[in-house]
Amino acid sequence: MTQSNQQIYQRELAGGTLTVTATRDAPLEALFDIAERRNPKRAFLFVSKVLGRHIPVAPAVMNQTYRRLAAGIPSDLPEPVLFIGMAETAVGLAAGVFREASKRIAQPVFLTSTRHPVDGDLLCEFKEDHSHATDHLIYRPEDATLRERALKARTLVLIDDEATTGKTFLNLLQALRDAGLDAVTRVVTVTLTDWSGDTLSQHCPLPVDVVSLVKGSWNWTPRANAPVPVMPSVNVTARGSAPLSPRQDWGRLGMHETSCNLGTALRSEPGEKILVIGSGEFVWQPFLLAERLESDGAEVRYGSLTRSPIAAGMAIESIIAFTDNYGLGIPNFIYNVAHQRFDRIIVCVETPTDSVCPQLVTQLRNVAPRVEVISYE
Repeated sequence: MTQSNQQIYQRELAGGTLTVTATRDAPLEALFDIAERRNPKRAFLFVSKVLGRHIPVAPAVMNQTYRRLAAGIPSDLPEPVLFIGMAETAVGLAAGVFREASKRIAQPVFLTSTRHPVDGDLLCEFKEDHSHATDHLIYRPEDATLRERALKARTLVLIDDEATTGKTFLNLLQALRDAGLDAVTRVVTVTLTDWSGDTLSQHCPLPVDVVSLVKGSWNWTPRANAPVPVMPSVNVTARGSAPLSPRQDWGRLGMHETSCNLGTALRSEPGEKILVIGSGEFVWQPFLLAERLESDGAEVRYGSLTRSPIAAGMAIESIIAFTDNYGLGIPNFIYNVAHQRFDRIIVCVETPTDSVCPQLVTQLRNVAPRVEVISYE
């Protein structure tokens, strides 16, 4: 990368200085900001402005991102093609990219990793070492045709919001190969930002195509005597006391086609300011609802409840903290909502409506006069 086609992005954090060097393909400030992670493994976090996770985003902006990434996926992939999204942050991103890319693939299948065990046939487990929640599970598709496609996949498309070192993709690839996916001849990684260099290509025995909106590298210079962040206890991969919806048709047990099956009776007024909120890994069906309400003329933003612990400041203007709706007893958060104002907020969960923490609903009522909770039943 020469000086003429690179951009430098630098931020001072409590724990040190982050310097990002990247291509000029897209302005970095339009794609992400930086925040402090409450995680001793890594002190900083790239907070996406197009993902619809920690910063609420218009569905149309998210759709544009899906199309841009899908357009970069090669058209000559050996089939079947298995797309895998990474929980929890990239589940919706992966489903959106899959929806766009699968239009030109005859034998596609989509799976997402999960930290919520379900009734299904486990395919493999792997770890995301730097994460606040390291353990991931991947299940075989429930549908027989999709299961055959997954097990006989010749191409893997691995999708995450970012690749920082490439190690998580390597861990996942090894777990899939150990699980018997030995027909794979090609690998594609898809991310919003890729800081991993050629790590996967250098360590993968198969050809690798890399698709991202921005590529580059980062350097972290720790500050002497900086306090070590204390992370809440969120590294839990287990069943909670709240039952999951039996409808697992959005990724955990395989997906082929997507249609909005959530909140089908909900209607909006033209110009109505609506915030649609997904929850944890349950984000694709809520996004489809947000997309529909936007197409009906509402001014919609989309965000999500998350277990990701982030400190206030920089990209994080406000925080609402509460207890998770899965009955795991772990802290959950929603970022960059409390300081805004909406006409209506729709909280979407895959657990019963009474599993939603009352503290969350109370605080959301300070943001909008109308707060609804709907369940995927």
